[in-house]
Amino acid sequence: MKRVGVFEGKTHFSALIEEAKNGETIIVTKNGQAVAQIGPVSLKASINTAEGAMKRILSSKATLGKATIRQLIETGRRY
Repeated sequence: MKRVGVFEGKTHFSALIEEAKNGETIIVTKNGQAVAQIGPVSLKASINTAEGAMKRILSSKATLGKATIRQLIETGRRY
């Protein structure tokens, strides 16, 4: 795991993004204290999580008054 200061991180941001793209995790420090992390993103996990959440929401039978969630969504799409 690589550590860089804020100034160096700002100066070499594009290079750090390339490193993250290649799987490297970079810790950004300010005055010696870790304040941020730059790293690769697992898109498959985040997509699966979002898809699962949408399926749970849309399949639920929750209502607001007499309207179902599906009806509220469809109503919102008209505006």
